[in-house]
Amino acid sequence: MILGLSLGHRTVREAEHWLGGHVAPLGLPDLVACTHLVASPYPHVALSVAVPAATDRLAGLPATPPQLRAAAERAAGEHAARSSGRAVRYPGSDRMVGTLTVAELLAGSAVERVVVLGGPPAGPETPLHTRDFVRPRWQAGELVLVVTPHRSGGVAPFEVPDPTPCCADH
Repeated sequence: MILGLSLGHRTVREAEHWLGGHVAPLGLPDLVACTHLVASPYPHVALSVAVPAATDRLAGLPATPPQLRAAAERAAGEHAARSSGRAVRYPGSDRMVGTLTVAELLAGSAVERVVVLGGPPAGPETPLHTRDFVRPRWQAGELVLVVTPHRSGGVAPFEVPDPTPCCADH
């Protein structure tokens, strides 16, 4: 069962905070919750929440306003196709802390593949410095974590926990 939600969150951080406060406490096993950037009817972040079986525990979540239903349907469709969406909650996400090996990441979470940008492929024993922030994305049917080489060896997720906003004073 996949539920699409579009509640008008303006930022990914705002959408993640909402998921943490409203979806995570439901305690649903094997839940996968994703964020989706959408442009219509205005730029915002839609959500998709997937659970393996139908449950009435999702019934308490707010309804998507009529003007945002197309965005919610798009998010649910992308998640169902496993073609797009940034996973915030997924099986094993709570254990993706500290430094793990790539093999530990793959064995202990729903992440199916690791792709290195700007470096050689990561082997099973390659250290992964999680920074306690691991956000894989659906790509071509797989939940993929994109990483980059880390200054102390190994790799780290490409997405950083606290990015500098565009056009911020440096």
